Amino acid sequence: MGEHGDDGYSHRDHYGYTGTDTGSMMGERGSSAHSRVTIAGTSSGVGKTSVTIGIMHALRERGYRVQGFKVGPDYIDPSYHTSITGIASRNLDPWLMGEDGVLESFLNAMSTSGADVAVIEGVMGLYDGLSGMDDYASTAHVATLLDSPVILVVDAGKAARSVAAMVLGFMEFNRGVKIRGVILNNIAGDRHARYCLDALEQVGLPVLGVVRRSRDALLKERHLGLVPTHESDEARGDALTTARYVSEHLNVDMIIDVARGAPALKPNRHADTDALANEPSADRPVIGVALDESFNFYYADNLEMLSRHARLVYFSPIRDVEPPECDGLYIGGGFPEVLAKRLAGNTSMMRRIKDHAEDGMPVYAECGGLMYLSRSITDMDGARYGMVGLIDADTVMGRRLTLNYTEARVHTPSILAESGMVRGHEFHYSTLTDVAGDSRFAYEMIRGRGVDGKSDGFVVHNTLASYMHLHFSNRRLVERFVESCRSYSSR
Repeated sequence: MGEHGDDGYSHRDHYGYTGTDTGSMMGERGSSAHSRVTIAGTSSGVGKTSVTIGIMHALRERGYRVQGFKVGPDYIDPSYHTSITGIASRNLDPWLMGEDGVLESFLNAMSTSGADVAVIEGVMGLYDGLSGMDDYASTAHVATLLDSPVILVVDAGKAARSVAAMVLGFMEFNRGVKIRGVILNNIAGDRHARYCLDALEQVGLPVLGVVRRSRDALLKERHLGLVPTHESDEARGDALTTARYVSEHLNVDMIIDVARGAPALKPNRHADTDALANEPSADRPVIGVALDESFNFYYADNLEMLSRHARLVYFSPIRDVEPPECDGLYIGGGFPEVLAKRLAGNTSMMRRIKDHAEDGMPVYAECGGLMYLSRSITDMDGARYGMVGLIDADTVMGRRLTLNYTEARVHTPSILAESGMVRGHEFHYSTLTDVAGDSRFAYEMIRGRGVDGKSDGFVVHNTLASYMHLHFSNRRLVERFVESCRSYSSR
């Protein structure tokens, strides 16, 4: 058995699913008058994450309790928010959650965390949406849904006076988006800063920060983007170093004023009801959640919704001898390819997971979890490591990124869905090879690649393992998973 008991993985505070903090008030806690600000970029790669965590750090230093959010389905950037704020960051994605779900998740997170202010990091460029034809699921879309003021981050590294034209274009493109200030990033020196500031005076938009170029405040990247802070003390240290550096180049008072200027939000009166909300605690099944350096891609909303109806016990597939005593397993995404040797070395854990699955225990695995349940993982250096072997396929890392929003029709009933449509996203460099010809798949892909461009979601015994990541704002998924776990426990 794992040695961490009901408290789960001993370092889970690093992952943000527990978190304590104190802070002074920006507004009445629990009201809909939440101070909030959205950090947008002119494009990807302009330093949104660095600026976002810099603002978070500055607010924390002022005594505020900060709730982070990330527009889109990304798991990695929220890990940086969480490491700075001490509160699990949430995702806001209209494709995964629906427009009403975005508002509901925002208000629920602010209420649950008791935060004074929300800092929302955007995705790609401000107006870059799902299709490229409109701003659906863009930063602008989410900022409009939340009636949030926007601060625009501009990489001025290869421009000076032209920065003003760029900012003016973003302001004029959609006057319904409330751009309330600009932060200049990658500034070379005093003269460069002066050129940019003089030009921006003609635009009339306040400059809320001028961040100088620094090699000592760069966040490390890898094949899927930034290195998650979950993986090491070094990654968390880099995040804090960057946040401190950026915070020193911000006008924090002006940023606070922008956040305070956000109007009150009206809760959605038609929010989906939770069929399991009043479930007695004594009837709740126990779900073991894999959480360590190798598996840590979980939406905070997913874990919160599961925890309302089941008791979650966290364990480490790297360190623990076997899973905890439980009625079901949830193995999320992550980077099992980076830690494949250590995972492969824990044979007792893999053997017990396979035994549980073959016994009919409900097991839900996403992306990295699917890779772990396959026969083997071949990493980017060509080294092959044996894995659980429940899924009759091999995982091979490649150089081609699969990145899509997904939509699928349920083809085979599983522990999550019996019929209908599901939406999610996929984000990986791996492919599955030597897939057994008689494999059963849960999903017929309408949008996205899945395993082979046609199907996704291996159904084996009571296991569902897919490349597709799902958001549990679709409460039917939670209800069916919990019921599956309860049925297993009462056999």
